Amino acid sequence: METGEIGEEFGPWLARQLKLAGKTQAELAEELGLTRAAVSAWITKRSVPRPAVMTEIARALGTDVGTVHTRTTDTQAGLPVTWYHRPGYQDGGRDGGNAAAFAFDADVQVLARETCQNSLDERLAENGRPVRVRYTIHELTGEMLDSFRQAILWDELQPHYEAVSAEASHQKVGRVVHAGVRDMFEKGRLVLLRVDDYNASGLIGDDYENGKFAAVVRRQLESLKSDRGAGGSFGLGKATLWATSALGMVLINSTLSVPHEGRTERRVIGRLELPWRSVDGGTYAGPAWLGRPDPDSPGAQVTRSWWADEETVERLHLTRDGDEPGTSFLIVGAHDVASLDESRADRATDDEAGDDGTRDIGSMHRRLVQALERDFWAAMTAGGGRLPLLETFVRTLRNGQVVVEEEKVDPTETQPARTRALRAFYEGTTVDRLTEAGQVAMRTVSLKIPRGGGLGGTLGTHQAVLLVTDAGDGDGVPKQVHSLRGNRMTIKKSGVSGLPLSANNFQAVLLAGTAAGDSAPFAAEAEDFLRAAEPPEHDRWGQTEELTLRWSHTAHHRIARLTTEVNAAVRELVVRPRRAGDEGGAKLRKALTVTGKKAAPRRATGPGLPELDGLDASIGPSGEWRITAEVKLPRADELPTMTPVVLLDVRSGNRPRLDWAELVAVDGCEIEDGMLRFTPGVRRAVFTGSTDVTSHPVRTALTRLVLELRAGKGE
Repeated sequence: METGEIGEEFGPWLARQLKLAGKTQAELAEELGLTRAAVSAWITKRSVPRPAVMTEIARALGTDVGTVHTRTTDTQAGLPVTWYHRPGYQDGGRDGGNAAAFAFDADVQVLARETCQNSLDERLAENGRPVRVRYTIHELTGEMLDSFRQAILWDELQPHYEAVSAEASHQKVGRVVHAGVRDMFEKGRLVLLRVDDYNASGLIGDDYENGKFAAVVRRQLESLKSDRGAGGSFGLGKATLWATSALGMVLINSTLSVPHEGRTERRVIGRLELPWRSVDGGTYAGPAWLGRPDPDSPGAQVTRSWWADEETVERLHLTRDGDEPGTSFLIVGAHDVASLDESRADRATDDEAGDDGTRDIGSMHRRLVQALERDFWAAMTAGGGRLPLLETFVRTLRNGQVVVEEEKVDPTETQPARTRALRAFYEGTTVDRLTEAGQVAMRTVSLKIPRGGGLGGTLGTHQAVLLVTDAGDGDGVPKQVHSLRGNRMTIKKSGVSGLPLSANNFQAVLLAGTAAGDSAPFAAEAEDFLRAAEPPEHDRWGQTEELTLRWSHTAHHRIARLTTEVNAAVRELVVRPRRAGDEGGAKLRKALTVTGKKAAPRRATGPGLPELDGLDASIGPSGEWRITAEVKLPRADELPTMTPVVLLDVRSGNRPRLDWAELVAVDGCEIEDGMLRFTPGVRRAVFTGSTDVTSHPVRTALTRLVLELRAGKGE
C-alpha cells in the first residue's frame, strides 16, 4: 500500500514517462549528456540514477524533482487527459445503447441492491471486518456546477450530446440523454450520486487484460467472481451504474488492494455510454473513456486509466476518505423515476414544503435507505462475537453543504423480528418450540443436491436452517419467509401455504448454503446450486438456463421440495393445536371479510382442471388485500394455464374486479403475464398476491373478497 514516500520502481516508471512525453531513450540520454546504455540500465532496473541526475531528469520531463523521487504519479508532461470515443463499426452496424443497461430501470433501489451486492462480493474477508458502503447524493448548482463541467471536459463532449439529442425521437437512450442535458441547463442543477466502498479489493488488474478493472470498465456481461458465495454471476450488475445516469456517464476512482504499476491510490478513469452517433463527419459506436492516451495504442488514441493527483480527484468530486482499498463510482446526472414521482405526489398535497430539488434528492435519500434495510438487513446484522458483513451509510449534500445528515442504516429499526432471529442463531440461543414472546425457534430443512452433468441421483443432502419468531406491527408484511445464502442478501420473499387464519403473526428466515454455517453439510455445493438457480435479478430460486445446463431440466424440483419442507416446518411451529370446545376459530371465521368457507372457494370447473383448495387473506398496511392460495392439481400430463381473479362480493349486480399489484409463485407453479403455469407432476401449488389499492372502489375494511380461478386469460 502506498505510504506517500516511494511508489513505483524507477525503471518501469521512467519507461512510461518517456512514452507519455514522446521521447526515446536516446533523446533523454542526449539531453542529460549521458550514454544511451546508462538510460537503458535504469529502464531495465540494473541501476538507478544519482540524486543530482534525478534533478536533470525532472527538468527533461518537465516536472518537479519530488515527482521523480516519489514516483506516485505520472508527470503532467506529454499526452493530456482526454475523452476517447470508440469509432463506428466498419461494417456500418449501429447500437442504440448498451443492451446490458436495459436489463434494469433507472431506480436507486435497484442500484443499491446491485452495488451493495458487488461490494459484498469484493469484501476483504481476511481481516474479518465489514465492507463499508456510503451513498452520497450531491446536487450541484451555480459555480460548482460550472467548475465540474470544466473538470469533465464538457466542451469536448457537447457535440456528441447534441448529436444524440438530434436522434432522440428514434432512440430510447437518446431521449433519456436529451432530457438529462436539458434538465441540467434549464434548471441549472446536476445531481451526482457517489457510491464508495471501503475494505474492498478495488479495481485491480491491467487496463486491458483479464482482471477486475477490465471486467468493470472495458467489458460487458463478464463476471470474474469465482467465489461460490458471490451474489453476482452474470456481469450485469455494473450496468445499473450507467442506467442510473441520465447522461450515461460514470467516473471512477479506485484504491487498490494489490499494487498495479507499483501504486495503489487514485487510479482514475471515466466511461460514457451513448448510442451510435455522427459528429463532425466521423461516426462513433457508443462508449467513450476519459483517461490518458495510451502511447502503445495506434496513434496514441485509446485512453487508459491514469494515476491522478489530489487536486484532480477533488475537482472530479472523487476524493476518498483515507487510503483504505475500495472503489468510488460517481454517477453523473443521477435520476430516479420513482423518487421523481414521489416528490410530485408530495407537491400535490403540500405546495409549501421546499423546492423541487430538495424534494427530489430527499426522496432519493429515503428510497436508498429503505432498499438497504429491506435487502441487506441480514448482512448488516451481527451477533455472537461475529461482526456484520456490511455497513451502509447515506448522506445528501447541495454544493458541499449538508441537506440530510449522514444516516447509518440500522436494520434493527425496520426488521426487528428478523434481526432478532439471526442474532439468536449466531449466539446459540434458539429453542425447539415457541412458548414465550421474543423466542426464536430453529429447524433444519433438507435440500437434496443433484449430481451435476445430468448424471441423476443425489450428490448429498444439505441441511438449511429455518428460524421462526413472533412478529409485531413494526416488522412489515407478516407471515413471510426471507431466504438467503452466503452473502446474506435477501434472495426470496414468500408466504407460507396452508396456514389457518388463526395462526399468529410471525417472521421466518431460511439460511441456505454457507449462510447455514461452516458445519452445515454440503454447504458449498448448496451455495453453488442455489446461485445457479437465480436469474440476473437475484430475487428468486427456480429454473434457469444454467441450472439446466449444469444439472438437468428437472433440477429445480429440488428447490420446490425444499419450499414444501420449509412451509411444513413453519406450520408445525406456528399453528396452535386445536382443543376440544375451542370457540375461537368459529368467532374468527364469522368476523373475517373473506366470503365463503375456506374449503369451498369459487373455482373453474370441468374435468382435469386445477381447483382452489385453500385460501388465506388479510388486509395489508396500505389497505391492500394480501392473499395466500393453495391449488389442488389433477393427475394429468398437461395442465392448462389458469388466471387467479380477485373480486369484491356484492349483494346484487356484477362483482367489481380488482387488479393485482403483485403475484408471486411459491410452490409448484410459475407466474407468466398474470397466469399460473403449473409444474408437471406436482399435486399441489401455492401462490401469493396483493391487490392494487388504486383499483379498490371502496375502503378495503368495508368489503368482502372472492377469489376465482379461471381457465386461460381469465376473461
